Amino acid sequence: MASAATAPPTPASLKRIVAASLIGTTIEWYDFFLYGSAAALVFNKLFFPGSDPLVGTLLSFLTYAVGFAARPLGALFFGHYGDRLGRKRLLVLSLLMMGGATFAIGLLPTHATIGTAAPVLLTVLRLVQGFALGGEWGGAVLLVSEHGDARRRGFWASWPQTGAPAGQLLATGVLSALTALLSDAAFTSWGWRVPFLLSGVLVIVGLWIRLSVDESPVFKEALARAEAKKSAARADEQVEKMPLVAVLRHHWRDVLIAMGARMAENISYYVITAFILVYATTSAGLSKQTALNAVLIASAVHFAVIPAWGALSDRVGRRPVYLLGAAGVGAWMFPFFALIDSGSFGNLLLAVTVGLVLHGAMYAPQAAFFSEMFATRMRYSGASIGAQFSSVAAGAPAPLIATALLADYDSSTPIALYVIAAALLTLIAVGVARETRHRDLSDVNGHDDDTVHASTSPADARTA
Repeated sequence: MASAATAPPTPASLKRIVAASLIGTTIEWYDFFLYGSAAALVFNKLFFPGSDPLVGTLLSFLTYAVGFAARPLGALFFGHYGDRLGRKRLLVLSLLMMGGATFAIGLLPTHATIGTAAPVLLTVLRLVQGFALGGEWGGAVLLVSEHGDARRRGFWASWPQTGAPAGQLLATGVLSALTALLSDAAFTSWGWRVPFLLSGVLVIVGLWIRLSVDESPVFKEALARAEAKKSAARADEQVEKMPLVAVLRHHWRDVLIAMGARMAENISYYVITAFILVYATTSAGLSKQTALNAVLIASAVHFAVIPAWGALSDRVGRRPVYLLGAAGVGAWMFPFFALIDSGSFGNLLLAVTVGLVLHGAMYAPQAAFFSEMFATRMRYSGASIGAQFSSVAAGAPAPLIATALLADYDSSTPIALYVIAAALLTLIAVGVARETRHRDLSDVNGHDDDTVHASTSPADARTA
């Protein structure tokens, strides 16, 4: 029986918690994706002038990748203090850091004004963005997972995941509107700054909502146990002083599984949403407005299907849904590029939409799946490390590698094979993982056993 501290919240309070996580994640992903879109569209001209257009794009994507390099550091920092001080405080800090860096990019002088200092400052602000996002994801999904109903955890925890397509939708929508309303010269001169400066308003709204929710009851119970039982005999129930060490000692296998699971999910997403802006305009002869519109519509569909995939994972398990998404993304890559090469907007839209729907089958159960792998006292650290360390090898270089392959081979075939290889890695990682959908998140000790929720039937327990 669940303790009072971990009793299921009322529907109204759960919806408020989900809304707080979703809005915060949407704002942070808006900031992060806005940079990616701007890197593909204007940063090559403003911060890396004088280069060949494709070389300038490569340099622009290199600063984009730098943000991913800082995400593991953010995961370590926010995971450590999130497991010691609580989820809520660190989520507020991550939002302030991300929003402040994005707003500052909107004020940044370009290469024409301050020379090489411009790309240097751009890179520093990108590092701050990556550091903040490295702690955002873990805290947001844990806040919902640790509040929610265990029987529908996959569904509720998938809502913070919709912050990614919502942020993409918002960032792409603002850029699309500006490119439609402004001439190319006006957009390049000053119009690109507007969406970055809007981040300041969004952060104020996000902070107001995020400060209104309570700390995770599961974490508060773990903290109360640690305070009540400080004797050496019960030291294993205290909040970890070094959660990272505990993660590597008790959950090293789960960290590796999480990293492998992220490969196809992360790489495919940035190829489909960021690199596509380069490929569609340089190889398929489509306008940047057409490419932005396709990503915009497909992101709306992506937003809608993520909760559906999350709900399905509550019924059939996290692994089957995740495996379906990884296999589907790998199989879709050759048709994906063939449709884009046709030069038709309808085919481009179909390519991106199907790709993101299949991506959602991995992304939706990921929040609950990773949360259920780790114990309370090290969950923020474990989930964040597993998710963010893989991003250095996956999402960080994905647009860069795809652009370099296109420059070297003038063909989409190597890019498709690159995504397929990532899909195979994910299929192996998730294939050897244990099913987690019945794990009890109030488990403090976090031994690598198959602890299940008290309400689980014997048949379900055998599948957990």
